Amino acid sequence: MQLTINGTSKDYPDSISVQQLLVQLDLAPELVVVELNRDILTPNMHADTILKTEDKIELVQFVGGG
Repeated sequence: MQLTINGTSKDYPDSISVQQLLVQLDLAPELVVVELNRDILTPNMHADTILKTEDKIELVQFVGGG
């Protein structure tokens, strides 16, 4: 299935959850905000939200610094 993540299209296996996607992308769920088709997902939704072809995902990572 094809997903668009931060403006870039890429193929992923069918029936992948948001949580599985974050693991594949090596992103820590507690440091990422996930927007799926213009809706913000809370972290407790990641495991139960199964992605569908042509979903649009925006990932925003928190970065520390000073």
